[in-house]
Parts: sequence; C-alpha cells; structure tokens
Amino acid sequence: MSLNTNKIENVELLMPAGDMEGVETSLRYGADAIYCGGPFMQMRASKVGFTEEKLAEASEKIHAMGKKLYVTVNCFAENEEIPRIGGYAKFLKGIGVDAVIVSDIGAIAEIKEKCPELEVHVSTQANCMNYRAANVYYNMGASRVVVARELSLERIREIRENTPKDLELEAFVHGAMCMSYSGRCLLSAYLTGRSGNKGECAQSCRWHYYLMEEKRPGEYFKIEEDDRGSAILSSKEMCCIEHLQEFADAGVCSFKVEGRMRTPFYTATVANAYRMAIDGKASKEELMAELNTISHRPFCTGFYYNDPNALIPDTEGYIRDWLFVATALEDSKDGKVKVMTRNPFQCGDELQVLTPGSLGRPFGVTSIVNEDGEALDRSATPMRVLTISAPDGILKGDIIRKRQ
Repeated sequence: MSLNTNKIENVELLMPAGDMEGVETSLRYGADAIYCGGPFMQMRASKVGFTEEKLAEASEKIHAMGKKLYVTVNCFAENEEIPRIGGYAKFLKGIGVDAVIVSDIGAIAEIKEKCPELEVHVSTQANCMNYRAANVYYNMGASRVVVARELSLERIREIRENTPKDLELEAFVHGAMCMSYSGRCLLSAYLTGRSGNKGECAQSCRWHYYLMEEKRPGEYFKIEEDDRGSAILSSKEMCCIEHLQEFADAGVCSFKVEGRMRTPFYTATVANAYRMAIDGKASKEELMAELNTISHRPFCTGFYYNDPNALIPDTEGYIRDWLFVATALEDSKDGKVKVMTRNPFQCGDELQVLTPGSLGRPFGVTSIVNEDGEALDRSATPMRVLTISAPDGILKGDIIRKRQ
C-alpha cells in the first residue's frame, strides 16, 4: 500500500464542536478552525450551544493555538429576533470570534450594519447555488460562502471562476446529510412540533413508515424500497476524503466536517484522518479504514459527482464495528497508562490507540487495576479511572478503541 504524499496546500480543515471537550479534541487532532453555536440563533439543539462565558473561554483556547473560531448564527430570523442580532454580533467580535455563519439575508444585513468589522460566512442553509447569488452575498459584505450541498464540483468550479478571488468557498466533505434541500425540512416540525430550522430536528427522516389505504383503515403496509430496507427518506453519510484534491482544484479553500452533536471518538477519528489526508501522511485506503471505525451510515460522495442516487443506502441503519472504550489521562509509562473508561473491555482484548498524526496502533490488555489497586478481569463501568497495561508512546488525550 503506497503512501499518499501529495500535500494539499492552502486549505483549512474546519471541525465542529458541541462542547469544550469537542473544542479540545478538534484542536488536538488537527483542526485549523472550529465552528460552534452560542446561546442565540444556532441551528442545533440547545445542549450543544455554548453560553457566552463558554464561548469566550473557547475563543481564548482556540486563538492561543493560532486557530480560528466561527460561530453559527444560522437560524432563520423572526421579527422579534432582529433587534438582538446587532448586540450579539458586537459581543462575538469583542471576544475575538473570527466570523459568524449566517443563513438569513436579514440577519446578514443587520450584522454588517451594526458590526461591519465582523466577518460573515454565508451558511449552506442559504442554498447558494450559483455565482450570481454568491456575488450578491459578497456585495453585502460576506467574505465566504458555504456552498449548497446539492452542487456538483463542476458547478462549484463555475462559481469560483465567476466570483472575486477574495470571496472564499467552503464545502462540506464529511458527515450526515439531509434528504431535504440543504436541510430546509418541515417533516420534524409537522410530526413532532420540533423545527429542524430552529435546531430541534427529531430526525424523522430516519424513521420507518407504513402506508394505509383510505378504504382499509387500520391495515398498514410497510413501505419497501427493496430488500435493503425501508427508511426511504434517510440518506447515506458523506465521505469525500478520497477527493480532497479535486475539491481544492475546484476552488474550495475550507473543508467542513458535520457533527456538533457527535462523540469525541467521532471528532478525533475524523479530524485525524482528514488532517493526515491534507498533509499527505497516509494512503487513501488507510484513511478510509480509519473512518470506518466510527459509527456511521454507509458512505457516499453526495451530489458532488452528479449522482443523487448514490445517496440511497445500501443497507439499513448504522455501521458500528468499533467501540470507543477509553481516553488516556496521562502519557503511558513503565508499561501502563491511566485511562477514563467509556465502554466495556477486558483482559485479553486487543485495543487500538489513536494518537494525533498517526494511524490506529494495536496493543493487548494484560492487566486492569482500579484506583484501590485491585486487579480486575473486566472494565464494565463508564467514566471510571483505571490503570491498564499499555506500550510506551500513548499520550494524554489519546483515544482508545476496540473492534466489536
């Protein structure tokens, strides 16, 4: 298996963070920039929204490492929210936020009027599909457009060729996709009262549905695609790690990963794989093997290669071949390491450790000791501090996983 030594120059790896652990994990595993939501107008559940105090803390931590912070302000604004936007923008600029990600055209106008020095990135929710729209956003003061997910790479190239060179283009390269047009979905709001456009999506597209004929009440017929399953509204997940140079050639300067509500295991694995791909430190086959260790639906390349049928899942549900079992609390020393447990493992198991900048490295567990010095055969309790046998080279913060 040959090494991919083609480094991709002048691109940004943009990772999500739903909490401070996500920030720290993204930074440690190679993000150039991080995006997160604050307490106002962010399109994810409130549990992944940072308070103003936590945003300020995150900004300080991120900038101390020379990285950038973008804050999502990408809900579609209602009348009563408009007066709050200017003050919020000034607060974000005051704590050093590098840009806000905005979808609503009124919100963009309000931010540029009340806080013109704060950079605006146009969210993918704005559905920017063509160079004319991109130029309108540029003329409003936007410095970057996150292109619509429905575009092909060729369409993105055309936008690049017909817009000012200082207008940056960002595109999603990895993560969950919505079957509705760039996420503008009313299904969750209709069925549950939870609006996907307000950050409360119940993921109704992942549910299974039945048909009922009007003259046969109470008689339900399962909706079948074929023998592969019945979640007809649920797409595959995006994975474009094998095509990053093509994205760069099309004019994309920021490679964005979805997942503010994902686990540290997901964040570490994806950030590490894409960092290594950008830096030319591993083969595409090795990096795909890394990405297959996280829980995910079958992968696809979305609309980028003009094949929307590629989004239809080949199998039903998620692929979960690996388990996140622990995080290293310190560097390994003298054949052992202290860890914080997440999922069960036992003596005799072969684990893998994921250190930034390298592929997963296997090692066997021959001993497990609790904080009282008692030897255990098995770890079954999450969030417990244990000491396990381990080789040298494991570093504080490393992720440890196990094949199921």
